Amino acid sequence: TIFFLSLLDYLCKPEDNIYNIDFTRFKIRDLETGTVLFEIAKPSASEHAEEDEDDSSELDASAGRFVRYQFTPAFLRLRTVGATVEFTVGEKPVSNFRMIERHYFRDRLLKNFDFDFGFCIPSSRNTCEHIYEFPQLSEDLIRLMVENPYETRSDSFYFVDNKLIMHNKADYAYNGGQ
Repeated sequence: TIFFLSLLDYLCKPEDNIYNIDFTRFKIRDLETGTVLFEIAKPSASEHAEEDEDDSSELDASAGRFVRYQFTPAFLRLRTVGATVEFTVGEKPVSNFRMIERHYFRDRLLKNFDFDFGFCIPSSRNTCEHIYEFPQLSEDLIRLMVENPYETRSDSFYFVDNKLIMHNKADYAYNGGQ
């Protein structure tokens, strides 16, 4: 089935997240101007419970593992952005929490990021901002990325004590506002 095939693209299963780490808010801002470029938050538990009453369909096991972004072409010319992430942790302590994120255009690696979250106490809500130094791209590459929406992709790998527990994907369009 299509559902089964989509799961093969991920290097781990949702149930590998035995620490119940849940990302609840994400914000991207331009550090040079302070402008918020993107922000999203999950509904609170009470809001989510109301939605669940209306939705009897089964959830896709990969729901929440894929995000589609749309930015303007100006995003590709930014130098430094801050990405603030808020997440909760389940009942187990989380040691050596780390994220490795790889950004690609087609088959070309644009940038590899490696961030440590460190130790997270059980049943906690955590906020962390990572600073991304963007690669300076040629005008030809920027044009191709703008003309080919969603061919720019990323994989985010999350590890606890060097064991992969989550794998998320995203794709990007830079033709917003056109």
